[in-house]
Amino acid sequence: MTELDATRAYYDTVAEDYAARVPGLFAEDVAGRALIGAFAEEVRADGGLPVADLGCGPGHVTAHLAGLGLSVHGVDVSPRMVDLARRRHPELRFETGTMDALGLPDGGLGGIVAWWSILHTPPDRLPVLFAEFRRVLAPGGRLLLGFHAGNGEPYVSEKRAGGYAYAIHLLSPDRVVGQLEEAGFALTARLTTPGARWPQVCLLARAAGA
Repeated sequence: MTELDATRAYYDTVAEDYAARVPGLFAEDVAGRALIGAFAEEVRADGGLPVADLGCGPGHVTAHLAGLGLSVHGVDVSPRMVDLARRRHPELRFETGTMDALGLPDGGLGGIVAWWSILHTPPDRLPVLFAEFRRVLAPGGRLLLGFHAGNGEPYVSEKRAGGYAYAIHLLSPDRVVGQLEEAGFALTARLTTPGARWPQVCLLARAAGA
């Protein structure tokens, strides 16, 4: 079983509990929501092209983005999460998929949000994701990432569900910024907050070409 398979199986198993807990944590994240607000304002100012919420889970961030006036759809690797998102937010579009193969046309998006979802990807695989993000973003398109900070080492959860655990990669912010630049992004904002267990980092970047 690959790490992606294990992550999918884990979230399929814990989807109901996750969906009951995480939206409340998001509502308490004042700083994070402020950066999402800045992202939305920039996308609207650039013309309001569609936005993708990657690793959308039960759809709470997708719905928040829609409430900020964006045309947005959600993508998640877990079919159970997608099912929950569709039931909770029937007015929005949600699809099952992976971040390294989005199945979207080149340059069609005005923005991408990956809110605490790239952290399940090993650091040396992130360039593949960032290249795919750059492919589907229009020139000048916006990218917003959130992740736990560290030195790149994985933390494997001791909490198992259905026999599956998941790995969180504590990513080096400087390395992530370097990988983004190599993929054709320019950093426009960086926010670091203490977090309950690890430092939390949010990066806002812009695709080259505008």
